[in-house]
Amino acid sequence: MTAFSAPGNRIAPGAALEALWSGPAILEVPGAHNAIAGMLAREAGFRALYLSGGAVSASLGLPDLGVMTAEELLLFARSIVRASALPLIVDADTGYGEALNVMRLVRDLEAAGAAAVQLEDQVLPKKCGHLSDKRLAEPDAMAARISAARAARTDLRIIARTDAAASEGLDAAIDRARLYVDAGADVIFPEALESVDDMVRFNARVDAPTLANMTEFGRTPYLAATEFQSLGFSIVIWPVTSLRCAAAAVRDLYSHLAEHGGQGDYLDRLMSRKDIYRTIGYHDYEALDRSIARSVVPDDGRSD
Repeated sequence: MTAFSAPGNRIAPGAALEALWSGPAILEVPGAHNAIAGMLAREAGFRALYLSGGAVSASLGLPDLGVMTAEELLLFARSIVRASALPLIVDADTGYGEALNVMRLVRDLEAAGAAAVQLEDQVLPKKCGHLSDKRLAEPDAMAARISAARAARTDLRIIARTDAAASEGLDAAIDRARLYVDAGADVIFPEALESVDDMVRFNARVDAPTLANMTEFGRTPYLAATEFQSLGFSIVIWPVTSLRCAAAAVRDLYSHLAEHGGQGDYLDRLMSRKDIYRTIGYHDYEALDRSIARSVVPDDGRSD
């Protein structure tokens, strides 16, 4: 399979994603911080992917404070969709502005092939949802962003994240979630819930599919996907796990190179050239090029 071949009759990305979260089992969605990570996730059997704003920021050497641009996010989104051909949820932070900016972003994400946009109810400078002292937008302002996204979308699904539980309490988070559903959100993402009891209460009072964030080193207790399903969630994400794993491995490699002056006894920890080529379909592209570029000899008018 190559990214350059016509895909045939494929279901639209947003509709495909909704069909997955509407199934009998919780939809398990790993973060993919770049295109080859998305391909490896597909190889492992995952059916959808998540692009974290925090992972993109860190990949760019920037803090997760809302300082990267929409174009930088779109570059990652386009490459992951192209490489993986899986429905992609894109974390768009606060939407890069207010209503008109959100509408522009939605149109650009649909053009990039994304399946869903995630918008959060913070104001800039935004923070990771598991840090302290987050500043929230007024509920009506966030609802306006969601309504704008709804008005602009043709297929893209809208995931509304609320960070209210940590600073305003669970009841306020529930009230916001209900408002966001009324404004047009397809899925609600309650960030940084700290107990199973809070998760049960939230899901019992919000009439919409919900998404659980199983990030590392945060406020949420470590639970397996099946446990989140039993608590009423439709989707679970591991948003930055792939980036953390890759960064730790690269740091280890550089320390080894600096100490030993070479990678000779490190080879068994590297993905081989053969495995990388298989993952990215290198030889499929070669075969495609040969089939298209095959020379045709002009007919010289003589019969042999």
